Amino acid sequence: MLMTSHLTDEAYQSYILQGVSRTFALTIPQLPPDLSQVVGNGYLLCRIADTIEDEPQLTPTQKRFFSQQFTQVVAGELSAEAFSQALFPRLSEHTLIAEKDLISNMPRVIRLTHRFNASQRAALYRCVRIMAKGMADFQQNNTLAGLKDLSEMNRYCYYVAGVVGEMLTDLFCYYSPYIAQNQVTLQALAVSFGQALQMTNILKDIWEDRQRGACWLPQEIFTQVGFDLQNLSPNYYDPAFGEGLAKLIGITYTHLHNALCYILLIPPHESGIRRFCLWALGMAILTLRRINQRRDFCQGQQVKISRRSVKATILVSNWFTCSDISLRALFYLLTRALPRETR
Repeated sequence: MLMTSHLTDEAYQSYILQGVSRTFALTIPQLPPDLSQVVGNGYLLCRIADTIEDEPQLTPTQKRFFSQQFTQVVAGELSAEAFSQALFPRLSEHTLIAEKDLISNMPRVIRLTHRFNASQRAALYRCVRIMAKGMADFQQNNTLAGLKDLSEMNRYCYYVAGVVGEMLTDLFCYYSPYIAQNQVTLQALAVSFGQALQMTNILKDIWEDRQRGACWLPQEIFTQVGFDLQNLSPNYYDPAFGEGLAKLIGITYTHLHNALCYILLIPPHESGIRRFCLWALGMAILTLRRINQRRDFCQGQQVKISRRSVKATILVSNWFTCSDISLRALFYLLTRALPRETR
């Protein structure tokens, strides 16, 4: 990482976004300027909460403590400087350099947070509060045996992604009265949109999560097909595991379809917001296709989409941003080979 002390808070936020997420560093600038600043800030706040969750040197009790304190920092009830100085020395080599940089410079991010209007701050605070508490609850019961059932997986996905969908929807509706006309329906779909992206990541990151001692797959789904998640190994592929994976891919497909419905409720003239959502949806679809084609993968790199695929997603999304008919047709073509959810 470069020396950043000379950067303004706004410039630092743009800079660190590129370090902690290439995807969001691409998508967030598509938003109108009044939105991109607050959405970028919201993403960084979520990334700080996520960094606390992922740090292996912190005990579950410490993670809960720091998560609670971080919520107070966002609310303006606790010093960002003091919090940063307390957390930073506890980060191990497992935490990315860019994430350490973000924790070290957290006061700059929080200064921006506190400059937004009351409605924007409320949306950001609500998201961080729910996310931080939810993730801490799940850390208490983290096990390689997996989550109990699908409802437990849904709850986890809500805490780490669904609530982000709600936050974005609030911000979009504050920004545009045209979008706000569909606020009730959008909020109903926002959680599903977030879950589509999170379930795709869970499936892609199965093996990396196991190396960290975590498994976010639901036992119930795999028990139904005769597979015990405790027997999961990268050295041996059991077709029963692939069958369970297919069931989860089918469930993820349903959420991806809801994500498309969400996007189509955004007026076509809000093309920047549509692009922001479409790029995320397109990359998730391509990733899920690769997982489905290679259910015996044993590391995330094998199903990660290429930079060429990312560029293609961006290009095609931009062509069809304002055409609902074309977007529906494209979605069908890209997802027709995916399994469907069975009731």
